[in-house]
Amino acid sequence: MLSELDFRKGIRTGGAYRGYDRRLEETDNRSEALELLLTGPGTPMNEYLRRYWQPVCLSEQLTDVPKAIRILHEDLVAFRDRSGDIGVMQRRCAHRGSSLEFGIVQAHGIRCCYHGWLYDVDGTILETPCEPAGSRLQQTICQPAYPAFERDGLVFAYLGPPDAIPPFDMLDAYVLPEGTRLVAFSNEFACNWLQVYENLIDHYHTAILHNNMTVEGVDAALAAGASFGGGWGELPVINWHPIHDGNGMLFTAGRRVSDTKVWVRISEMGFPNFCTNAALAPSAARQRHSTVAMTRWQVPVDDQNSIAFGWRHFNDEVDPDHVGREEDCGVDKIDFLIGQTRHRSYDEQQRVPGDYEAITSQGAGGIAIHQLEHPGRSDVGVYMCRSLLRDALHGKAGPDPTRRRSEAGGDTHARCTSDTVVEVPRLADRDADRKRIQETCDRVLAIMREAEQVPSTERRKYVLYRLDEYDGGLGPFED
Repeated sequence: MLSELDFRKGIRTGGAYRGYDRRLEETDNRSEALELLLTGPGTPMNEYLRRYWQPVCLSEQLTDVPKAIRILHEDLVAFRDRSGDIGVMQRRCAHRGSSLEFGIVQAHGIRCCYHGWLYDVDGTILETPCEPAGSRLQQTICQPAYPAFERDGLVFAYLGPPDAIPPFDMLDAYVLPEGTRLVAFSNEFACNWLQVYENLIDHYHTAILHNNMTVEGVDAALAAGASFGGGWGELPVINWHPIHDGNGMLFTAGRRVSDTKVWVRISEMGFPNFCTNAALAPSAARQRHSTVAMTRWQVPVDDQNSIAFGWRHFNDEVDPDHVGREEDCGVDKIDFLIGQTRHRSYDEQQRVPGDYEAITSQGAGGIAIHQLEHPGRSDVGVYMCRSLLRDALHGKAGPDPTRRRSEAGGDTHARCTSDTVVEVPRLADRDADRKRIQETCDRVLAIMREAEQVPSTERRKYVLYRLDEYDGGLGPFED
């Protein structure tokens, strides 16, 4: 224990006990950070996000009454009318401002509860029952509305200019392998959208935070539920790559799982706020090849709150042991890893911290302060993400070539996201072995990039052929 005398003798390093010196450090983000963090009306990021289809709620939230939602700082209401059409429109009635969250869903559209104005899903006024015959209000006024549709349990809206509506991106993983089930989920975060989004590319944390990072003596079941297990505890060899002419990025992460085998994991981001995750089960470290296990959009509510909307993918390829639980996916809940949502006691959060605690606790008021960070080599991916996203925001990214190919051929979009196990004998020298692991990651990524040129129904066969050609085929796993 340090005594008063110890303190008078001086501080042992130049960095010790520096709280007083740093108490007045700048706590406001600078302009280059703010242009990514701020998503309010009129900001560049708000406009960028509005150029893409965004999930706004889950289908199960649309019942016989409207659902009040807030997306990109805008108060909206979503509903499914009795004919099955989806409406997403501004919450305040164009007549006198009553909230349409108290509107009555009709056979076609929604009726304001105050004076009965009836709006179709596109905002057109169908009825103004208190107005005289011949009133021109129906021809001169509309309720501000947005195009919307639902797919596999998610409700999407396009919040941008109506003359620039893009196609909805269809990925291989939405329909392949055959029998894939997409199960919708949402997770609410009390923090800025960016710090949640960039967590994907910060893959080093999986070997630390998700590897028994718990208080000593904590309940064994809780500790196990917060850890991935399998080969995840091995600190990976990671590299990061821009993709699709600057419209996204990915990481490759290689882990040695035996003296003869290396597990290569690839996950990727599609700007501005989309990402795909590879497998979320221990089986990923012992399978020859599997693809997407989760797709997700990180959607700003405002600058201090955001919602992850997405699909968990259930099939025998990404989860052959069937450890995933469809019934645990839904509104503000997900089926993997304790610590993904806010629904825990503070005591449990402290003893068994997870992604939610690590992410939302960054910065003050829900927004991370970038200039207070002290990045290391492990943070290259996060800073690359911010740089590429900033370039894309300023129009420096070219057209996405993958999208152009799939639109031209009517095919689904390819993604490199995958888990692959390759035969790679261990080298005696650790540094040399880790270099070999990186070379293996580069080779697997090259194969996945080649497969983007192959028709979707043939991609898996092509990848397996090229992997066998590379390593001679996957041998048995050692006990």
